[in-house]
Amino acid sequence: MTDASTLPGQPRGGVLSGPATRRAVNVLAPNPSAMTLDGTNTWILSEPDSDLAVVVDPGPLDDGHLRHVIGTAEQAGKRVALTLLTHGHPDHAEGAARFAELTGTNVRALDPALRLGGEGLAAGDVITVGGLELRVVPAPGHTADSLCFHIPADQAVLTGDTVLGRGTTVVAHPDGRLGDYLDTLRRLRSLTVDDGVHTVLPGHGPVLEDAQGAVEYYLAHRAHRLAQVETAVEDGHRTPSEVVAHVYADVDRSLWPAAELSVRAQLEYLQEHGII
Repeated sequence: MTDASTLPGQPRGGVLSGPATRRAVNVLAPNPSAMTLDGTNTWILSEPDSDLAVVVDPGPLDDGHLRHVIGTAEQAGKRVALTLLTHGHPDHAEGAARFAELTGTNVRALDPALRLGGEGLAAGDVITVGGLELRVVPAPGHTADSLCFHIPADQAVLTGDTVLGRGTTVVAHPDGRLGDYLDTLRRLRSLTVDDGVHTVLPGHGPVLEDAQGAVEYYLAHRAHRLAQVETAVEDGHRTPSEVVAHVYADVDRSLWPAAELSVRAQLEYLQEHGII
């Protein structure tokens, strides 16, 4: 068995649901799959001495899960005062409208189509609820509307699908773009170097204790895959499906459709930069 401390980002072992930092509690949604790993992480964020909480990514439209999130907050003596979304994929956002109905909260997101009853979110915004401070970090790449949330007091960043607790994420072409994603990873690396961020609260998988190590791994992984795709094209594999079969031969075939999205993004990037 591999020691977790040797894995990229030093994933935390143990139960996924429950307290992760002084200000973050995870409620795992019951939607495990090859793409969602153990399920979607729904985050309850709050100052320890506050009776107000923020919920990030209510998750799928599952009434039992949504009510469990509310109940978890209430058991801690907190009322959900605001709902935020990292991006609009259904496993993160499908339950947002129902959750807003149950809690009476606004839903804030980058994509106007996902907002309910309030203003949106933009790069550089600072959100304060019950003394909790969240800083909005632009994170396009996985999707065009992806955001991360920096929690300075916990030296943590909540990453949605931009950085996962296990494995790597998909650049969901054509909405997601590789150049944007690489810029996002560099932005996150700056948070780890300049702002002392050391904990990743991902949208799926375990908490990561080594944020810088995780981001460096992601950057190296992307560079490696990009080189593999370039070589595959030079060797005559022209279509995305041909490149996937060649480059991702060691990956479960059930994940090949998702891998093809990333390959399309990689091919577009190589073409834009005149490499192929």
